[in-house]
Amino acid sequence: MFRHEKTISQALLVALWMITLPPLARAGLKEGDKLPDLATFKLEGNLPAEIKGRIILLDFWASWCPPCKASFPAMEALHKKYAERGVTIIAVSVDEKREKMEQFLKSVKVDFVTLRDAEQKLVAAFDVPTMPTSYLIDRAGKIRFVHEGFLGDETIRHYNDEIERLLKEPQP
Repeated sequence: MFRHEKTISQALLVALWMITLPPLARAGLKEGDKLPDLATFKLEGNLPAEIKGRIILLDFWASWCPPCKASFPAMEALHKKYAERGVTIIAVSVDEKREKMEQFLKSVKVDFVTLRDAEQKLVAAFDVPTMPTSYLIDRAGKIRFVHEGFLGDETIRHYNDEIERLLKEPQP
């Protein structure tokens, strides 16, 4: 075997190993971790002017993902219900092409913040396991809840319960 073939074989083995790791063994951000400064990830779009001290629902999605499309009306309802109470929803597209994201957004009109991770740096930092995956972050900036996938009413119930719980906690 040539030297570079061995390197490729080793890389493939590592990739296969990473795919088979259980979610808890992943290296990305998880419950209890601090939310990194989103401004450092060069996201396309406009971050909210002030997110410090707010509860954040950070959602990773893609235009090709049917559960993502199903989750958008639920997140819009959460936005309408909780924005005035200190909750900010930030939906981050991982689409490679901006046109795909824009086409998706034309079909699901929303008022919450949508951005695109064109360089795939934020999604890599989180090591997002599936689309959609959302992270509920408390006012102190700590990741408190992680939702892999969107399971309709069950996920909506969890979002509401968890947001209400975070709203009752004392502000930092």
